[in-house]
Amino acid sequence: ARLTESGTAIRYVNGLRVTDDTALACVKEAAGTVRVEIEALLSLGLANTPMAGADIRVASGNFVTAQPLGVRDGVDLLHTGEVRKIAAAAIRRRLDQHDIVLLSPIGYSPTGEIFNLSLEDVATQAAVELAADKLIFLMNTEGVPDKGRTIHNALTVNEARQVLEKAGQGKAKKLPEDVAYSLPCAITACTGGVKRAHLISRHRDGALLSELFTREGVGTLVTPAPLETLRPATIDDVGGILGLIEPLEREGILVWRSRELLEMEIDRFLVLESDGVIAGCAALYPFPEEHAAELACLAVSTDFRGRGFGDLLLAEAEKKGKKAGFKSLFVLTTRSEHWFEERGFVDSSPAHLPKGKQALYNYMRKSKVLQKSL
Repeated sequence: ARLTESGTAIRYVNGLRVTDDTALACVKEAAGTVRVEIEALLSLGLANTPMAGADIRVASGNFVTAQPLGVRDGVDLLHTGEVRKIAAAAIRRRLDQHDIVLLSPIGYSPTGEIFNLSLEDVATQAAVELAADKLIFLMNTEGVPDKGRTIHNALTVNEARQVLEKAGQGKAKKLPEDVAYSLPCAITACTGGVKRAHLISRHRDGALLSELFTREGVGTLVTPAPLETLRPATIDDVGGILGLIEPLEREGILVWRSRELLEMEIDRFLVLESDGVIAGCAALYPFPEEHAAELACLAVSTDFRGRGFGDLLLAEAEKKGKKAGFKSLFVLTTRSEHWFEERGFVDSSPAHLPKGKQALYNYMRKSKVLQKSL
């Protein structure tokens, strides 16, 4: 805005701004003004307000060492630079004193020169050097666009790379400008050791709180690896499984299991873990004489329904059954008959159950018997 007001032409080379002396003066003025305004806002402490008695201290300084980008495609970018080093130890000392460290998109060289930096570059390199848990980009858009008007809720690094590759091909829809800048930085951060990067809208009220403290979030989360893990259950999962199935047991959807029984049978269970939480489970009970297995206790938390977790658990159970040499899979259900039929199960009867299961069948419960060939 200050460059426009001064009548100075803004030049770009492959998305990089050429920062001449006039532009650098405007950058310094803008950075200084914004820094002072942020410090003023963080200094609020009026009584009867949420900031009462906050006593927040802000630290800023020459924490970023920069170097010139030099000549690109025959054009000297002058005072435009890139991050060379982040003074991570100095920043940590400030953080240990409970200060807020404010980094501006300006860097300094050992020769005393000042460089205009990309704010995404500064944020990314700082997050990597500090081994941050999260890097958050506030953008003009809601997140990384998916098909239609929706956005990607979560992407792994590999999936994010595919989004960028697809956006750069032929007639594929181009990404919004801020996403095109932020998404590669999110990938760099996650491959550099940052656990998560969030791309959210700066215009949505409460976006930061919703993204960080709700399961669904409101933007796009980028992680080094998938958030969901499907694995055999361990004894440490007993508490999580009980918390998942107890509401269903109270409703009569699942048969009641004691903690002791669950601990004894834990090696029969699979769990689907999402972001450190047990989101679903299933158990497989073998009947080797009949070359059959029972799929039992298939459950998905209400917080995670609609994401296909039940299908993932079923597919893994079928895979495990085939590997063990079973010819068929059967299930007893009182509420989910149609769900299983839509996935290849057919109606059967208690008379067709393995003999060991027939002896345990509860005729008072009147569970439907469904079977599927593997």
